[in-house]
Formats: sequence, C-alpha cells, structure tokens
Amino acid sequence: MRFAISIPQRVPDGTFDPAWLRDYLRRAESLGFHSAWTQEAVFGSAPTLAPLELMTFAAACTERLRLGCAVFVSPLHNPVHIAKSISTLDQLSHGRVEIGVGSGGRGRMFSAFEVDPAHLIARFTEGLRLMKACWTESRITFSGRFWQLDCAAVEPKPFQKPSPPLWIGGNHPTAVRRAVRYGNGFFGAGSSTTEQFAQQVRVLRAALSEAQQDSSTFQIAKRVYIAIDNDATRARERVDAELKQIYGSSGLTAVAVYGPPEACIAGLREVAEAGAELIQLHLLFDETEQMERLAAEVLGAVQNE
Repeated sequence: MRFAISIPQRVPDGTFDPAWLRDYLRRAESLGFHSAWTQEAVFGSAPTLAPLELMTFAAACTERLRLGCAVFVSPLHNPVHIAKSISTLDQLSHGRVEIGVGSGGRGRMFSAFEVDPAHLIARFTEGLRLMKACWTESRITFSGRFWQLDCAAVEPKPFQKPSPPLWIGGNHPTAVRRAVRYGNGFFGAGSSTTEQFAQQVRVLRAALSEAQQDSSTFQIAKRVYIAIDNDATRARERVDAELKQIYGSSGLTAVAVYGPPEACIAGLREVAEAGAELIQLHLLFDETEQMERLAAEVLGAVQNE
C-alpha cells in the first residue's frame, strides 16, 4: 500500500505563496509520500492553477517525490505539444513524472477547444497513440484521422524509458476496460464512492484476465477526498461545503472519508480492500495540518492492517 498527497491548486488571485507551497511539498517528501498529484480544470469559478506548470514548480522544490496529474483531459490537447511538455518535465525531474489521462466525458465546452464531441473517443485513443510515438520513436510517421506526421523527430524523449507511467481514468465500464488496452494503470475518480470503485476494479480484473495480462504489471489507484477531525459533525459540514465549491452541489459527502482518526482508518482500509494499491489523499482544507495528522495518526494503521 502506497499513499500519495494532493498538491493544493485552488489559489485565489494574488494569494499564491511560493514559500508555503515549497515547504508543504518538501514536508510531503520527508514524510515518505510516494507522489503528489494535480488535476486539470480549465473552466470553473474555483480559482484552480494549471497542472503542468504546478508540477514543474513542485519538481524544482523536491528531489524524490514523484509528480502526477490525474487526469489530463487529453482530447482537449494537441498530443504532440503535451508529449513534448511531459518529456521536458520528465527530463527536468530526472524521471519522476506520472501521467493520467481521460476522455473527459461529454458534458464539457468542447467548442472552446475546436473539438467535436461526436468524435471524442476516437480523438482520445488516436491522441494516446501519437503521444506514445513521440515518446518512443526516433522518426515518427503517423497517418491518423486527426493528426498526420511525416518522418518527424521529437526530442528529447522522456527520462523514463519507454515513457512515464500512463494512468487512465474513467467511470463507465468501457472506459475502465480501455485502461487495460492503453495504460499501465487505472485511477479511480475522487467523485466515485468506494463501492463504485470496487465495481470498477472487478471490471478491470476481468479485462486483464481476458487479455491474459499479468495483473502485477498493472497498477490500480483511487483518489479520495479526506478530512481528519475529532468532531465528526464538523468534518461532515466542512467536507460538504468544500465539495460544493468543487462540484456546485451539496450532498456529496458519500464520496469522502472524514471524521476522527478511527473513521479515516476504516474508510481508507475499505478503499484498499476494494483494490487500491495507491491511494491519493485529496486534502480539502488546512492542508499542512491535515497532512501532518494523517501521517501521524492514520496512515501507519492502514499500512499495518
């Protein structure tokens, strides 16, 4: 069992404190977290920093901590550009990058990105093939529906060979099975409950068996909204308020783990039992205090189960 931590991204205009974030990241590294993760959210009223730039800042502040995004909505990106940026960051960090991608679903403002939602999945899968080609082929000839290259070179390649670990996110069973076909791992969403995640893991394991793929080479992770507070009622109220800011509606506390240490231990054990080998702890408030308390009072008990 490995634990990851969220990188705080909600930063109101003019309030970014680089010294605080540097200390937070270095403390996460010293506490032994496997990795620190961002998300991608271009639109929304919550002031959210972009993931790749934030990962680059984090790479400059740390030495061992792995850095990821779960997930880039990759059909909204040019795959050559994002492959180049990821290769660059993997070189700058000496191979500490983890990449999560997802199709993003159909409820997005695709017109802002010149993307036809009718061809979303075709664009997603073709983009993944082109990204991988940019990472692994010295000369790229690619004849796709959306992108074409003729004997193109994209250098440097990623520091990690053949490429950084590629995680696929998604909720629908078809999207879950797609992770087996195109990725090195599956990342369960923070907006899904533990029960829903357990169902996705069952679909994954069946797909791995059908593909005759060694399950030990395929990673499974889950992002978990979490809040430790000795007052369970106060924890629930604060979690509900924070999730409302993110998703625009109340009543989503079922997707979170919260309350006193024993409640958080039990909730994370359920996520682990559902199949998560990596749990990303998404802190909703008081990030430094929450990280310290979770490390001191919760994570060891989950790992020692």
